[in-house]
Amino acid sequence: MRTPRTRRPRPGTPGRVLACLPDGRPADVYSAPCPSRQALDRIADKWTALIVGCLSTGRKRYSELRAAIEGVSEKMLTQTLRSLERDGIVERTVHDSMPPKVEYELTPLGHTLARPLAAIRDWAETHINEVNDARERYDGGS
Repeated sequence: MRTPRTRRPRPGTPGRVLACLPDGRPADVYSAPCPSRQALDRIADKWTALIVGCLSTGRKRYSELRAAIEGVSEKMLTQTLRSLERDGIVERTVHDSMPPKVEYELTPLGHTLARPLAAIRDWAETHINEVNDARERYDGGS
């Protein structure tokens, strides 16, 4: 599998550099067959946002992640960590000790996600009352 090349910014998007697909087309999440949609799907997941947030402060063991992210099941935490590792966002390190010690940390690519996902988490915490009010109005509660 070839690594996508980069392309010059589109007009009207200063500083934005898009990846080029192997066939030369620019990445476009609005196009159903574009693989960039898979990346969007991965980062739009709530567990991804929370795991990246936890790991943005440094390396953590599985048990530390589980304790920090209330409500995540072992199954979901494991699946999400594996997916993030596969996507090059998280690195898993196994230390040769008894018992084996496993740690997770963000890769350089993962660190590029930390700030955008922090902004989304901050937005959710800042605007939850407005969202709940809108839901009540929509559902006919007031």
